[in-house]
Amino acid sequence: MTVIEVNGLQKRYGEHVAVADVSFEVQEGEIFGVLGPNGAGKTTTVECVEGLRVPDGGTIRVLGLDPQHDVVALRQVLGVQLQDSKLPERMTVAEAVSLYSTFYDDPADGDALVDRLNLARQRDTRFGNLSGGQQQRLAIVLALLGRPRVAVLDELTTGLDPQSRRHTWELVEQIRDDGVTVVLVTHFMEEAERLCDRIALIDAGRVVAIDTPSGLVERTRAPQVIRFRPSEPVDEDMLRALPEVGSVVTHRDGRVEITGTGDVLATVTTALAHERIIAAELRVTQPRLDDAFVALTGEGTR
Repeated sequence: MTVIEVNGLQKRYGEHVAVADVSFEVQEGEIFGVLGPNGAGKTTTVECVEGLRVPDGGTIRVLGLDPQHDVVALRQVLGVQLQDSKLPERMTVAEAVSLYSTFYDDPADGDALVDRLNLARQRDTRFGNLSGGQQQRLAIVLALLGRPRVAVLDELTTGLDPQSRRHTWELVEQIRDDGVTVVLVTHFMEEAERLCDRIALIDAGRVVAIDTPSGLVERTRAPQVIRFRPSEPVDEDMLRALPEVGSVVTHRDGRVEITGTGDVLATVTTALAHERIIAAELRVTQPRLDDAFVALTGEGTR
């Protein structure tokens, strides 16, 4: 089931075109990533989906609702964690949960959500005294209080340390496992690769590609790189003759570097074993989502 439909979305601020032409669909039960560099139009796009900004063109439907005309109904099915989720510095966690619960016809159990997101000890802590990770977890609590069918999480882990970021990723996966469709806006490649079922790659206000993380990587056809120290000198011509191998370089320190595609690792190691050569200190670099990002957006040359 399609829960979000965006067709031909456009948004400009004066002469600046923030979103030129964005179209995508989000399916029920998936974590759908909106990925792109800073200033690409990601946040403007999702703010139009949330009803916080008025588009200049195109159509948007969230569970069949128009964000501009069905505002009250949309608030009951859409949970939002804004890019900059701030509360009054002196407001406590418990006060925030109590206040936000009044916004919904049938709110979730706020205490249970606080417990689940490991904020029980901070119930009486003021917002200004929470750590960055605790503030982000509180933002998730508030976004889930309305029992939403769809949750939009915008730059959820910006500014968090690696441990807090990985814990937050686990929370996002739990939200999806509970049946909530998640739209995740991010510029972190590792985050998108870890969490997202599909990704819309946005650059300069346009959708460059939509695919699974692995599908985006495959589009780039970026080579694998194999590095090792052979136990004996290697016949480079023998390695170059292998169909999966693109290039072979032997460095002055004796290390060999091979680039290739497909099953190049298995092919090379089999050939070395046939020659009774041991590949010590073996390292393999696989193409990743950031390689696809650079290839598809041209970010490396802009």
